[in-house]
Amino acid sequence: MVEKITGMLALIGVLSLFCQWLGWKLRLPAILPLLICGLILGPALGVLNPDAVFGHLLFPIISLGVAVILFEGALTLNFKEIKDHGRMVTHLVTIGTAITWGCISTATFYLLDFSWEVAMLFGALVVVTGPTVIVPMLRSVRPKSQLASILRWEGIVIDPIGALLAVLVFEYITVSGNPTSHVLYSLGSMLSIGLGLGAAAGYLIGQVLRHDLLPHYLRNAAVLTLMLGIFVGSNLIQEESGLLTVTVMGIWLANMRGVDIAEILEFKETLTVLLISALFILLAARLDSSAMVDLGWGGLGVLAVTMLIARPLSIWVSGIGTTLSKADKWFLCWIAPRGIVAAAVSSLFAIKLEESHVQGAEAIVPLVFLIIIGTVVIQSLTAGKWARVLGVTSGSAQGLLIFGASKFSRELAKILQSKDIKVLLADNNWDNIRLARMDNIPVYFGNPASEHAETYMDLTGIGRVLIISPYRQLNPLVNFYFQDVFGEKKVFGLNNTESGSARHQFSESYKQRLTLFGDTVSYAKIASLMAKGAQLKVTNLTDNFTYEHFCKRYGETAMPLVYLTKEGKVNVVSGNDTQFPSGIELISLLPVEALEEAKVQQAIAEQEAQEAQARAAEEAAIAEKTEQSGATDQQGLDQMH
Repeated sequence: MVEKITGMLALIGVLSLFCQWLGWKLRLPAILPLLICGLILGPALGVLNPDAVFGHLLFPIISLGVAVILFEGALTLNFKEIKDHGRMVTHLVTIGTAITWGCISTATFYLLDFSWEVAMLFGALVVVTGPTVIVPMLRSVRPKSQLASILRWEGIVIDPIGALLAVLVFEYITVSGNPTSHVLYSLGSMLSIGLGLGAAAGYLIGQVLRHDLLPHYLRNAAVLTLMLGIFVGSNLIQEESGLLTVTVMGIWLANMRGVDIAEILEFKETLTVLLISALFILLAARLDSSAMVDLGWGGLGVLAVTMLIARPLSIWVSGIGTTLSKADKWFLCWIAPRGIVAAAVSSLFAIKLEESHVQGAEAIVPLVFLIIIGTVVIQSLTAGKWARVLGVTSGSAQGLLIFGASKFSRELAKILQSKDIKVLLADNNWDNIRLARMDNIPVYFGNPASEHAETYMDLTGIGRVLIISPYRQLNPLVNFYFQDVFGEKKVFGLNNTESGSARHQFSESYKQRLTLFGDTVSYAKIASLMAKGAQLKVTNLTDNFTYEHFCKRYGETAMPLVYLTKEGKVNVVSGNDTQFPSGIELISLLPVEALEEAKVQQAIAEQEAQEAQARAAEEAAIAEKTEQSGATDQQGLDQMH
């Protein structure tokens, strides 16, 4: 039996990794391959029966996994960020959530004959969208920057809000279903434990992190272990209060001043990806396909209400007072796929409610999976066409992501922004990020190839990546990561492969692609030039002032960087580019030598102009004198005649 459990765990791990890779490769939400895998292993082939394999361990596995997922989601709920991302996002996660909850709960009550309690629980479970399903869809559809930002932040913020709402409804059902308890007393006790213990635990852990009472290598493991301990302890004090406790704990940490949770959040996200993948395969394998069929027209009716009534109504009401156009709102109406949080939390609640013999509990999971399948599949297949019909696509992505926010990168970004080109600077150095923010340049603080960046870094309108950083060990990771996102020809890196020990050498195929701004241009060279006073300059190349004239004025040390065409296209200089067409704006780095050469050439040009002017004046005087002499001779001849 032990060998069977071990084998199944290994199989689930390998398959979850494969499904994540497949979703990334196909640019689809990973939830689809995971769902198909679970259905094939479970209902279709009968290879995986989670209840039989794991027995009494199944519930603790799901319970602890959901606790980690809810805690990780709660860590992202920063109330300040809700305000920072505009009225539409704020309305969607408040007014829109209430409208969606009400519409879906009412439809479930009338169409499927659920009790009001179970219907309200189901409605709370499926108000969430989530970044794991939104981000891959946005990359495929590529809507306008504003719309992508709204959908992305809605998915990030609504995850913990929806989970908290579902937990509260579930706890109400739990206490009201117990005939021996007083509903208000039990609910009050549960809320007091959940809110009080969660806030206290969040505050204490925040103090530990703020004052560095733990060594750096223990921070992530300690927070995870303490969170699980508090989850179990809360359940021991008051049954079913643990999920509320860890959710409140995460929200408290996210909004506590002076507490850096970036590394903890990144660690939790990595762990959550593994948990999400394994849990979703397990949950899908437990799904009874006949139960989904038994939902019949009522289940399809709830799906229709979710997509065609609840979502449009929440969008149009939330959009009151915003600057969104009708086309923008109609597009937002169609994008609201449900994700793993709904599946995981619903499965856990269903198990508990079935144990309490709550009527209708057995239908919650099939109905949640029906909503997930319907929204993800239908919207993934149609969102791109719908965006093109409405004319809300972003078009060709001309923006640049620059990894490395040095002075050079900031100066280049400011010039590009002045030309209405979107620029995003990413860096691990906080001082560089701070200076970029002071220049009003959009930034991302951290590793742009991280899981955190995939969710939070807004790449809407970005089509190319420039790697201009001194981090020799991190640069290849960023390079290869974004080659998979944008393609090999859209990622450019500097030639920083100085000679060193054999263990620090890079492959020849990688080094051949490091030709940004020229084959011999390195970060050290650019930094040195900037330190000596080099300047970035925009030059208009025309038929009268070609690139040859540019080279003559500034000499061989001038370094072309980027040029912009009249059509607004951005071209990055790489390799041995030495020919540039007329009618472009050329952005170049001019070393001190080039600036001095320009002064010399300008002085020579002015002197030549003065000499030419003097010669012209002299020639004009001679011509005038000759003309006058000829006129006098002609007058003398006339008098003789």
